[in-house]
Amino acid sequence: MDDAADTPLLLSSEDVPPVREFNADGRSPFLLTCDHYGRLIPRVLGDLGLPESELTRHIAWDIGIAGVAEALSHHLDAHLIVQRYSRLVIDCNRPPDVASSIPRISEATTISGNEGISREAALMRRAQIFDPYHRRIDEIIDQRGSTGLPTVLVSLHSFTPVYAGIARPWHIGTLYHRDTHLPPLLLKLLRAEGDLVVGDNEPYAVSDETDYTIPVHAEARGLMNTGIEIRQDLIGDVAGEKAWADRLARILGEIEPMLGLRADRAP
Repeated sequence: MDDAADTPLLLSSEDVPPVREFNADGRSPFLLTCDHYGRLIPRVLGDLGLPESELTRHIAWDIGIAGVAEALSHHLDAHLIVQRYSRLVIDCNRPPDVASSIPRISEATTISGNEGISREAALMRRAQIFDPYHRRIDEIIDQRGSTGLPTVLVSLHSFTPVYAGIARPWHIGTLYHRDTHLPPLLLKLLRAEGDLVVGDNEPYAVSDETDYTIPVHAEARGLMNTGIEIRQDLIGDVAGEKAWADRLARILGEIEPMLGLRADRAP
């Protein structure tokens, strides 16, 4: 591994901040997050030892979800918080102490730039990318609570149609763990569409061991929540992103009055 990866400097003035927000004044109860929105790599880390063909694959980011998230934020008047660096640098939806936080292998690809990473370099990635993103989500939830604006966390993701040679039939999946209120409503309305294969905790299930955003920001605070996974071949172009944002906006709009939310104080 290049010694540059162990330098105290990770993000320089030439690198963009890890956190980006859209529609920060949105009044929707739905707070949208996107852990794998971007695929940037800090300049000091180069290409992590990978060719560009690997850095555009699903191992680097959630293909298509950026466009869906931005359009959905607009449709719902919802605040959206996203993280712009590649999950190969540090995965912002993994507990920092697990091996997949800074992956040495993703699917069948060896990430040579992550091999032999020092503890100090790993902590720097956490301090400059992971922590600011999750600190900002915490701050926003606190601010919403102080003004009486309800918060329902929706964590947006996409998944590859084939993983490790196994095809995945679902068009969309609802992911959850402890919330028994929102996910069943979302599953019911998605299945009522009639043209979708809907995953119930497929292709992934939320857990404390494999996830961070939902357990820490929603479940620990007692907030209603769901993860949403959309298959990447369905949102691989602008038309697909728009169609799925439109559909999810309509469905979440139908769900909102069913949640029994109320503002405790005037903003």
